[in-house]
Amino acid sequence: FKKVADHIIALDNLHSFKPQELSNTVWAFAKAEESNPRLFKKVADHIVEHGNLGEFQPQHFANIIWAFARAEGSDSRLFKKVADHIIALDNLHSFKPQELSNTVWAFAKAEE
Repeated sequence: FKKVADHIIALDNLHSFKPQELSNTVWAFAKAEESNPRLFKKVADHIVEHGNLGEFQPQHFANIIWAFARAEGSDSRLFKKVADHIIALDNLHSFKPQELSNTVWAFAKAEE
């Protein structure tokens, strides 16, 4: 895990990462209980600076927010960016029940 995190942290940017890859990466670290605040900050910074979250699917949001809450690496800027995006959606029909429940749980856990 450390070698992967160090590699990602050393990258100039994360533009080559698709939302699924960002999601899977932080989810895996959180699931394995591998703490790496620098990695989580790098991912959060990338997502916050990302202009439009339209290419992110509900599963990506659920996994990313869950991972940050689970890793106790809450980033208020990230949570706000995701919350603002979800609020701006016309409806939540694209979210499966599990994605909604994981997302809401993560916001509650992170106290965001």
